[in-house]
Amino acid sequence: MSLKLMDCTLRDGGNVVGDGFDAVIEDMVIDGLTAAGTDFIEFGHSKGIGAYDLGYKNALTDDEYFDIAAKYMDRGSKLGMFLNAKRYTEANVQKAKERGVYFLRVGAEAGDAAISLPVVEAVKRNGLHAFYSLMKAYLLSPEELAEEAKKLEAAGLDEITIMDSAGTMLPDEVERYTTALKEAVSIPVGFHCHNNLLLSCANAVAAYKNGADILDCGLMGMARSAGNLATEGCVAVMQRYGEMEHIDLYGMLDFIEYRLMPAMKERGYHNPVKPLDLTLGICGAHSSFTKTFKKVAAENNVNLFKLIVETSRINRKNPTEALMAEVAQKIR
Repeated sequence: MSLKLMDCTLRDGGNVVGDGFDAVIEDMVIDGLTAAGTDFIEFGHSKGIGAYDLGYKNALTDDEYFDIAAKYMDRGSKLGMFLNAKRYTEANVQKAKERGVYFLRVGAEAGDAAISLPVVEAVKRNGLHAFYSLMKAYLLSPEELAEEAKKLEAAGLDEITIMDSAGTMLPDEVERYTTALKEAVSIPVGFHCHNNLLLSCANAVAAYKNGADILDCGLMGMARSAGNLATEGCVAVMQRYGEMEHIDLYGMLDFIEYRLMPAMKERGYHNPVKPLDLTLGICGAHSSFTKTFKKVAAENNVNLFKLIVETSRINRKNPTEALMAEVAQKIR
């Protein structure tokens, strides 16, 4: 399979505001992600389905999250929720099925597969795709984690994710863990990284180069603790490798710049790498040309980020305003 994108903004990212986002952000993000062609979207309560009823009420109810997601189920992205294995109830799995989600992602710490096996079986029994989060994957050796993955696959699992929950892994460790799981199971293997050691992108590249099928991310890096790999950064880097070309990166950057960044600023979150700076990194354009790029983009009513990239393909040393205008006419 080609490399897929799993966006966790609305689950892991909800930790930046409490237990989950309000209705405005939830709706906005699902809209933006589905419009960009994101493969998988994990939405809802940051602690997973059923958490609200157990007292984690700094969020919407599961039904409120389901109501928002229902508007976007037919856009092509596959939507699902997290399910902490310790909070499993059959009723919650049945509700997820009734509300039309594609997957439930069962989560438990590495080494706790015994409590997860009946949960995975229940998800499959109810006709949903069963994904899995090997939380704190580093608690086991690569070989031990691979053995656990085999047991979970045998229970009917459809996908399994190595989670670097504390952002503690180094790229060579990611290589060993990814390779071990890819050799052990036939189902897709994902990788979920946190940025505590500022290695989320390097670790994602290591996972990709060693066979990972799905990469977890969060828009603007939003997630618990030091955050995840930014979704837009992941797409930008992977497109440099010829992957994730089905994702509308320019549309995603516009969404972040003009909708999500202003909304999250009101909620106290600052985007550490803005779309413009990311774009300069994508194509090697120098920031000294930014003012002229903005002028030409405005005059010609074209996407600023696409203008910078397409112009830089021709000349990234000393692009003239005339060249920028010529490119703008071609891409308008």
